[in-house]
Amino acid sequence: MEEGVVNEILQGPLKDVFDSKQLITDISGSGNNWAVGHKVFGSLYREQILEKLRKSAEHCDCLQCFFIIHSMGGGTGSGLGTFLLKVLEDEFPEVYRFVTSVYPSREDDVITSPYNSILAMKELSEHADCVLPIDNQSLFDIISKIDLMVNSGKLGTTVKPKSLITSNAGSFKKHKKPFDAMNNIVANLLLNLTSSARFEGSLNMDLNEISMNLVPFPQLHYLVSSLTPLYTLADVNVPPRRLDQMFSDAFSKDHQLIQADPKHSLYLACALMVRGNVQISDLRRNIERLKPSLQFVSWNQEGWKTSLCSVPPVGHSHSLLALANNTCVKPTFMELRERFLRLYKKKAHLHHYLQVEGMEESCFTEALSSLSALIQEYNQLDATRSMPVQDLPRLSIAM
Repeated sequence: MEEGVVNEILQGPLKDVFDSKQLITDISGSGNNWAVGHKVFGSLYREQILEKLRKSAEHCDCLQCFFIIHSMGGGTGSGLGTFLLKVLEDEFPEVYRFVTSVYPSREDDVITSPYNSILAMKELSEHADCVLPIDNQSLFDIISKIDLMVNSGKLGTTVKPKSLITSNAGSFKKHKKPFDAMNNIVANLLLNLTSSARFEGSLNMDLNEISMNLVPFPQLHYLVSSLTPLYTLADVNVPPRRLDQMFSDAFSKDHQLIQADPKHSLYLACALMVRGNVQISDLRRNIERLKPSLQFVSWNQEGWKTSLCSVPPVGHSHSLLALANNTCVKPTFMELRERFLRLYKKKAHLHHYLQVEGMEESCFTEALSSLSALIQEYNQLDATRSMPVQDLPRLSIAM
C-alpha cells in the first residue's frame, strides 16, 4: 500500500510489465502490522480491488487460476494479501487460488514478523488451494553459492557482465541482500509452473491438475518447490547438465526454495514439470531410478504427476521444476511458532494490533491453534513411516 514503492517500480526497467490502471496504492504502508493490512486496508479498498479483479477476469477466455504473490513478514503482504485470498474465494469460488508466500528468515529485521506470519498462516490454511512456501534465507543461500562459484573462477567467463548477479564491472554485487537475483529465482519458478498454459507440449499439465493430484487432504496444501538449473539466462551461461543429474538435483536440499530436505522426509505426492527436449521415457526412467531413495506414504506409492512442455527456458536445453507435498515443511512451521511464542508470552507489541478496530486477542490464539493443528497433522503422517499398513491410523483432517 506504499505509493513510493510502486512508483519506484513504475520508473524502473519493469514498468512496461504492469498496467498502471490496475494498480491500487495508499500514501502509507501497513506499518508491519497484519491487522492494518487485513482489517483497515482490506475493508477500505475491497470494492476497488474487486472491480479491478473483475475487469481482468472478463478478459480471460478460460480463467484457470489466480496467483497471489506476497511476503509473510510485513503488514500489507500478510494482511491485505490474505484478505485478497478471501475475496477471491467469495467472488470466484470455482477458480483455483495458488499462493507464493515468502517466509521471513531468522535474521528478519521486522520485529513483528512472527505475529504477521502466524496470522497469515491461518488464512492460507483455510482459503488457499495450493501454497508454495519460499524463504528468504534459501534464496540468499542460493545466490551466495553462485557468488562463490563466480569468485572461485569455476564459472569463468560464463557469467554475463550485466546479469542480475553482477555489477557492470563484472564482479558480484556486494549488496547485503541481492533482492533482484532472489526475485529472479521466484520468477523462474512461476514461469516453469505456468509453461504448460503458455506453450505446446506432449504432456501438458493444467494448473488445476496440480491441486487435484498433489493435495490429498484440503489443509495439507503446502508444496515444497525445487528448481534446476538454478541459474537463469540473465545470470549465467551454464553448460547443459546431464539429464539424470538434473533429476537428482531436484531432490537435493541445496535446490529447495525453502530450507528443507524432502529426501529424508515423507512424500504425500510429487510433481515433475519438465521443459525442453526430454522424452517421456527419460521421465519414467528417472522416476524409477529415484524411487528407492524416496519415502512415499503407504497409500500413495505411485503418487507421481508429470508434465512435459516442449519449449525450454531461453538459453537452456531443458529445466525441471519439482513440487513435493512433503512433511519436510513442518520444521519451518515449528520454528515460526517458536518465534511467535517468544513474543506472545511477553505480550510484546500486542497493543499495536489490538488498537485496530475489529482485532481481538482471540485472533492470535485462534491463529496459533490453527498452526498447531497443522503441525500435528504432519506429526501424525510422520508417525506412520515405520508402521505396517494394517496399523495405520485414519487422519482426522477437517474438510
